[in-house]
Amino acid sequence: MTSDFADALASGPLVLDGGLSNQLEAAGHDLGDALWSARLLAEDPEAITRAHLAYFEAGAEVVITSSYQATFEGFARRGIGRERAAELLALSVASAREAARRARTARPERALWVAASAGPYGAMLADGSEYRGRYGLGRGALERFHRPRLEVLAAARPDVLALETVPDTDEAAALLRAVRGLDVPAWLSYTVAGDRTRAGQPLDEAFALAADADEVIAVGVNCCAPEDVSGAVETAARVTGKPVVAYPNSGETWDARSRGWRGRSSYTAERVRGWRERGARLVGGCCRVGPETITSIARALPRE
Repeated sequence: MTSDFADALASGPLVLDGGLSNQLEAAGHDLGDALWSARLLAEDPEAITRAHLAYFEAGAEVVITSSYQATFEGFARRGIGRERAAELLALSVASAREAARRARTARPERALWVAASAGPYGAMLADGSEYRGRYGLGRGALERFHRPRLEVLAAARPDVLALETVPDTDEAAALLRAVRGLDVPAWLSYTVAGDRTRAGQPLDEAFALAADADEVIAVGVNCCAPEDVSGAVETAARVTGKPVVAYPNSGETWDARSRGWRGRSSYTAERVRGWRERGARLVGGCCRVGPETITSIARALPRE
């Protein structure tokens, strides 16, 4: 599939944003909710626009929408009907577009892009199961879960769909079927541990699913330790021949008992340069990666 975004990705590295929740929490928003940042689509969409803008101003060329945890099922639990839920999903794309418009007022020549996030089924459950996978659902059921949301997001005309934090090959296969015919390119990004998906499948098998999928213009990993990225990037590039996306966490670890982050960041500009050498074309961050780190990435990834 060809698109302006695919052409930009082929022409040189692009800088992705960092964790949206990171920036929203830094601005004082409480995200201790099953809808996570998606709650603000209904309550304070301007806050989401400002968070996207912070990343554009930090040097990001691509931002990911606030729809990771936005689903018809999740909104229904809050008493939000399907029509309003569809409006909120479309608003996630519009909010990111508005941030890009504001960012261009200072530099009109900048090419800025919007990726519409589609998180895994486990994100809707809000119980951490996106880091385990294997929900007990077949591929058909997972495809039926994902397709309606993807249709709404695609109709909002993002530049690309971000099929992200995918924990296993069953869900990846379902997502690959669900994006067919939407006329919007996609990237497929697994969450991994070492050289395997979170569900334990070898990464060469996982990436192979996307090798012949015309809708998928990039593959890679996100929401993992920085230490796990290099090998995954090499595998993704070798198996698929497609551009590779890499946006790990900071390297700190989440302590569920104390509900806080522990340790220190291991995300460095030197690691970024190594990922680029191994085939990464779209690089950013996930949990605990803020605008300062995105600025360092932009400096480490000069345009070709």
